[in-house]
Amino acid sequence: MAADSKIALGGGCHWCTEAIFQALKGVEKVEQGYIASTEEHSAFSEAVIVHYDPEKIPLKRLIEIHLYTHNSTSNHSMRFKYRSAVYFYHSNQKVEAEKALMTLQANFSEKIITKVYPFAAFEPSREQIQNYYHKNPEKPFCKTYIEPKIKLLLQHFSKDLRE
Repeated sequence: MAADSKIALGGGCHWCTEAIFQALKGVEKVEQGYIASTEEHSAFSEAVIVHYDPEKIPLKRLIEIHLYTHNSTSNHSMRFKYRSAVYFYHSNQKVEAEKALMTLQANFSEKIITKVYPFAAFEPSREQIQNYYHKNPEKPFCKTYIEPKIKLLLQHFSKDLRE
């Protein structure tokens, strides 16, 4: 097992992204917050860091689940706040993530806009909003935005879910 395998993912609201990855087998920890890359992508954007066991869930599967659980084909006006991205820590992750995106494109009728960027910095969310879905499952935001994504996981990725 790789020691502390981690990848950072951004797409939609980090409350949603956090809840998705917390539900998966092989995910050991999810850190919710804001991630910056380099150059023109150095502004912070909502994202999570996913610590995982690649023997239980491979990086390609994490990326596949990520693509299906946010608008990975929509280049909407809020992309500055919700960058659709895979942030890599090592060059081998960059290669693997780019290959996964290329392979998974065949499953989508529209072009995937998710990009692969180097990880540069992380700012955690304030404590009050971390673990948001598990603390607030009855809140309207959770019912409206997170629950449909959890249902999608149950329908299409049930073998990847925790007991």
